[in-house]
Amino acid sequence: MNTQDENVVWTANSMQRESVSKVSAELLSQEQVRIARDFHRTLPGYKPTPLQSLNALAKHLGVGGIYVKDESYRFGLKAFKALGGSYAIGRYLAERLDENIADLPFEKLTSRMVREKLGKITFATTTDGNHGRGVAWTAKQLRQRAVVYMPKGSSPYRLAKIREEGADASISDLNYDDTVRLTAAKARREGWVVVQDTAWEGYTKIPGWIMQGYGTMVAEALEQLRERKAERPTHVFVQAGVGALAGSVVGYLLSSYGCGTERPKTVVVESDRAACLYRSALAGDGVPRCVGGDMDTIMAGLACGEVNVLGWDVLRAAADMFVACPDWASVKGMRILGNPLPGDPAVISGESGAVTTGLLWALLCDPALREARKALEIDGSSRVLLFSTEGDTDPLRYRDIVWDRVSSAAR
Repeated sequence: MNTQDENVVWTANSMQRESVSKVSAELLSQEQVRIARDFHRTLPGYKPTPLQSLNALAKHLGVGGIYVKDESYRFGLKAFKALGGSYAIGRYLAERLDENIADLPFEKLTSRMVREKLGKITFATTTDGNHGRGVAWTAKQLRQRAVVYMPKGSSPYRLAKIREEGADASISDLNYDDTVRLTAAKARREGWVVVQDTAWEGYTKIPGWIMQGYGTMVAEALEQLRERKAERPTHVFVQAGVGALAGSVVGYLLSSYGCGTERPKTVVVESDRAACLYRSALAGDGVPRCVGGDMDTIMAGLACGEVNVLGWDVLRAAADMFVACPDWASVKGMRILGNPLPGDPAVISGESGAVTTGLLWALLCDPALREARKALEIDGSSRVLLFSTEGDTDPLRYRDIVWDRVSSAAR
């Protein structure tokens, strides 16, 4: 199947399933995510982001419920990414101090005693915008330094917002994965600490902590469903760049529900221009594939061509379906969420945040995806959980898409 055309393409996970992934069991257990969430509770401005119920949309599309976790409210940064960066930096500092993260609330980490003991630390990262801003925000809170590199084609507005957090930030002339390598090389020379959710040989500890930090978002969502006395979700859609977020979501669901019929079916959603996980799943041999080139998509947060090996270990064992979506699916999702049916709340969702909503619409409305819908067993009783991972982190681009862009999303 061609992943560069205008069609949504998908593959069911044919790889051998393990009873439980070792990464999920050890790294993404309920206890590890609880520790991360307890740390997040000490951060300034922390509160759970809203879980929106789109009852009218669910009725319109013929499913039992649609729930959207709205991350546009996270820490005033309009994206979930700070959950990972802040926790990874907290864990790094705890390790340097030879203390348990449970004994280091954020207030203590910002103390003069800690700064005098550790000195000035530079945290470096590569980002399309959201992750880098979260790292810069955390470093600023800690009175430390951040250096942020962005791939070519990155939004100047997002660059400016990162600089507003006090980071030394710039846009390279390389794609995302090559910019990650640039950042890592400079960090080695300068003695900086790399805070990246991409894992590679010899660099897995910090990416693992980032994945644990992302677990806070999933834990909040499941708790909010229980508080509403809503039934468990039957399906969870999650977007993927390198697969750290997707691995975190799928791993935590596996830890929470086990391997039986109670566990929701999970759908991993990528841009068709950067579908490294989809291609890896399509090969079906457990070996991750890479995607190179410019990866030209409006879904900048998903424009990553190399797999996070920690996330892949979870996803190949436990995800149910991998999907690659053209840009029109993201556009459709942005418009659906921002212009709700009567009675539903509006959700301002950016390019990488809305693709799962666009895909859900396509699955339920496009006859060409009938087999995918059948494979997922989506019907009138299904309850679908979606993550809108970012708001309008570039307001001008958001408005251009939802107001002006002409695309097949309108079909």
